[in-house]
Amino acid sequence: MDRPKKKVVLRAVYSMSSLSTSVKENGGKGMRAVNSLTSISELDDSDLLALLVDRPRVKLERKNSYDEKLFSELSLYDGWETPTFSISDSFDPHPMVSKAWEALFRSQVYFRGQPVGTIAAYDHASEEVLNYDQVFVRDFVPSALAFLMNGEPDIVKNFLLKTLQIQGHEKKIDRFKLGDGAMPASFKVLHNPIKKTDSIIADFGESAIGRVAPVDSGFWWIILLRAYTKSTGDHSLAERPECQKGMRLILSLCLSEGFDTFPTLLCADGCSMIDRRMGVYGYPIEIQALFFMALQSARSMLKEDAEGKEFMDKIQKRLHAMSFHMRSYFWLDFQQLNDIYRYKTEEYSHTAVNKFNVIPDSIPDWLFDFMPLQGGYFVGNVSPARMDFRWFALGNCIAILSSLATPEQSMAIMDLIEARWDELVGEMPLKICYPALESHEWRIVTGCDPKNTRWSYHNGGSWPVLLWLLTAASIKTGRPQIARRAIDLAEARLLKDGWPEYYDGKSGRFIGKQARKFQTWSIAGYLVAKMMMEDPTHVGMISMEEEKHMKPVLNRSFSWC
Repeated sequence: MDRPKKKVVLRAVYSMSSLSTSVKENGGKGMRAVNSLTSISELDDSDLLALLVDRPRVKLERKNSYDEKLFSELSLYDGWETPTFSISDSFDPHPMVSKAWEALFRSQVYFRGQPVGTIAAYDHASEEVLNYDQVFVRDFVPSALAFLMNGEPDIVKNFLLKTLQIQGHEKKIDRFKLGDGAMPASFKVLHNPIKKTDSIIADFGESAIGRVAPVDSGFWWIILLRAYTKSTGDHSLAERPECQKGMRLILSLCLSEGFDTFPTLLCADGCSMIDRRMGVYGYPIEIQALFFMALQSARSMLKEDAEGKEFMDKIQKRLHAMSFHMRSYFWLDFQQLNDIYRYKTEEYSHTAVNKFNVIPDSIPDWLFDFMPLQGGYFVGNVSPARMDFRWFALGNCIAILSSLATPEQSMAIMDLIEARWDELVGEMPLKICYPALESHEWRIVTGCDPKNTRWSYHNGGSWPVLLWLLTAASIKTGRPQIARRAIDLAEARLLKDGWPEYYDGKSGRFIGKQARKFQTWSIAGYLVAKMMMEDPTHVGMISMEEEKHMKPVLNRSFSWC
């Protein structure tokens, strides 16, 4: 007896344009209806086979900017193509999807009638607003990607231009002037109902907790400008004189020569997504990976005029130096760990093996059990006499997407995630860092920060926004089953829990003790992950291709199925 066939839709098209007007007219409260269908994960193999045989052909339309050349950019390999995604790799609209889009629309911020970003969180239950009602540069990135993937580029263009204007503002903190290229951490739109005027207040760190200026904002801005260009095929925005100048100003801050003997970028605690004191002072992996990706993005967009060519030469030299430095000294796998364990110290001259004078006794006990025989990752920090062996999710995912990691290293990072799934993913993707600082170490490193107690917030907390980065890295390395497993975990909790900012506990079981609800980048990160799985060519917005002469031949991973 034949089974009744279940309805499957390969791709959902979410129409936003009709809602944009109603959102503005209703003060941002406009909603739209989206059908909720059965998840494809509920179908067994026989159902899928029947659907493949009997289903009517569905024509999938892709934007012109996503051609076969772009698809080839997603491949890390030479000799075989990235496996194409079958129907079993696609996701139907989950009941969460429509709710997520509604929440994302509710978070939009308007300046003089035009959308310019999304607020950090829409949590009415919280007593303190703090700065969660502002548009953060780093927070808006997943929102921007969601809008671009859905064919809604205007808000992204408006955001890029508005933050560029803010970059030109005078930036002073306690009578000290910041560099001209510094981008704001966030901005707030103030509406005057009496005068019917809008104004913007920007924060470059002068109002932030700890008064730290963000290093990553400028990098995210350049990366997002490239994503806009790749998505729309519109090069005119990046070619505008003000955008060219904006990129050059950001790069001039980072490419200036000084006393540093390393090609990596010296940064303070609190200058990135981990915006509190967490012992990442020095050369944190997150900033180095973002710096590398921003350099590559700028190289693809800078005009080859007199000013542009000068920066292009600097970028090329820095990229080569950074790739060697990071791949050699930040990389850790079982063999490298064994080498460090046997290091000699106090070595002098260029023949030294232990170039940074890392003391073997500084290797933490947890690492010996954590490191699998197959797998590896970029450590959190490397500087004189110090190696931070902690795992940081954002930096490692960006290393894959930017091709800072070699193909072998990219596969090893994914091997590590699979081998240490319970520690790094647990019940809610994804640990921001591992392991947590505890006891006396926590007191010294964080300054007794009550928000960063063990397995909470930035100290080993689980952040749903990182789902989109894990998904993109999984697709680029040809291992979408990792992303699918993580998305299933998120779908079991996120909506029911009210889209929290972060989760607490070793396995990410508990909603963060101070986590805001309806956190916009938690919502947008989920949507981006879903749309990437639905159409893997979307990864081309954010993925970088490795230089041809550096691409080794790899065999197909054992975990691809």
